[in-house]
Amino acid sequence: MKQFRNRMGTFVVTAALVMGGVAPVVLAQTAGQDVKDAGHDTKDAAKDTGHGIAKGTKAVAHGTKKGTTKAYDGTKDAAKDTGHEVAKGTKKVVHKSANATAKTADKAADKTQTPQ
Repeated sequence: MKQFRNRMGTFVVTAALVMGGVAPVVLAQTAGQDVKDAGHDTKDAAKDTGHGIAKGTKAVAHGTKKGTTKAYDGTKDAAKDTGHEVAKGTKKVVHKSANATAKTADKAADKTQTPQ
């Protein structure tokens, strides 16, 4: 039994020394790999963010272009309609003025004729 205790004690001490020497090496490799993985994760996250921003910017630019085109077309149509209405109104005023001038001229001509 004494021999078993000695062997057991030697085994425990040896196991503790081996574990004590190996554990820091394993932890150091794990910590280094963790830092490396964190760097890769950060890089991937930055890429994903950049892609998302680019996609959003393109969508906003497309929407702005579409809205600007729609506003331009609406303004152009309204300007045409306004131009037509102004032309119609101007013709009306010119015709009325011409008729009034002709009537006034006729009245004036009647009054300026000498009796015979």
